Amino acid sequence: MTRRRFIADEFSGDRAALIGEHADHLVRVLRARVGQEFDIAVGSSVHRGKIVSVDSGRVEFELGEAVTSQESTQITLALSIFKFDRMEWAIEKCTELGVSRIIPVVARRTDAHLASASAKRVDRWQRLVRQASEQSRRAVPPEIATPVKLSEIFSLQSGLRIVLSESEDRTPLRDAVKANAEEGVFLAIGPEGGWTDDELQSFQHAGWISASLGNTILRAETAAIAATAIVSSVLASL
Repeated sequence: MTRRRFIADEFSGDRAALIGEHADHLVRVLRARVGQEFDIAVGSSVHRGKIVSVDSGRVEFELGEAVTSQESTQITLALSIFKFDRMEWAIEKCTELGVSRIIPVVARRTDAHLASASAKRVDRWQRLVRQASEQSRRAVPPEIATPVKLSEIFSLQSGLRIVLSESEDRTPLRDAVKANAEEGVFLAIGPEGGWTDDELQSFQHAGWISASLGNTILRAETAAIAATAIVSSVLASL
């Protein structure tokens, strides 16, 4: 039977601990008790961990042998901010699919209220990717960056840079990734309503490749999940 995995809040030497709500969840939901074993991620490695003490707000483990852990793919996702409930769905599923970094982006068509409230959501998004990483047995959750304006991502260098565009009808995303993705993929997903023409020109001038998910128009969260799944599949085959 596959052991549940948790990402340690604290670790030193052969000891690790979950604290606060993280520990309370383990105690309340999984009925944690001394002697139980789980996989515990510490830094970039994963070890078999045996519970040695259970207290209110704290569960401590003795770390044993290292276990094999599947590393995340090198995918940076520039995700335009849209309705928070659907955006969080996309963040959760893209975490499960292996993205290594998520950058929330304020685009031209991002709702002004959502843009102004987005910075306050970062802590929530970080908890979300941690939970999704534990569920999907990742050792390290993706980084969640502070929301930025679209212009700020053009100076970032992170492998093959691809913007999904509804107006692109020549290059499927899968073909674009196959072309040159040895150093990972930086993928940009537009907001509800899509990118403006000016924004697409800015991507082009900054050297980004335009690619398509097909002829249908997808919701922003569907596009993010589908694109991440395609890129992950292609990178795994290279």
